[in-house]
Amino acid sequence: MGTGMKINDEFTIRCPRLGHQISFSYCRVENNGHPCFKALDCWHSYFDVHAYFKEKLTDPEFEKAFVNVGAPKLLSLLDLINQVREKQEKQD
Repeated sequence: MGTGMKINDEFTIRCPRLGHQISFSYCRVENNGHPCFKALDCWHSYFDVHAYFKEKLTDPEFEKAFVNVGAPKLLSLLDLINQVREKQEKQD
C-alpha cells in the first residue's frame, strides 16, 4: 500500500498553529517525535496524508496521534477553572 507521492520538503504550507510556513517534515515529528494532531487536516488537500500515516505508523501510534487526541484547550481551561472553584468552595 503506497501513497503514490514522494513528499518534497521544499514545499511548505501555512501552519494554523504556528502562523508561518512549514514543511511536512516538521509536521511528521512536531509532537515530541510524533505527528502533529492537525497533520491530517492541514495536508489532506495536497496528498493522501491519511494513507501515508497509516503506512508509516502502527495502529496504536495512529490512534494516539489522531484519534485519541486530548481535550481541546477550551475544555481543559474550563476544567481547570472548575477545579479552582471547587477548591475555593471547600476552603470557605
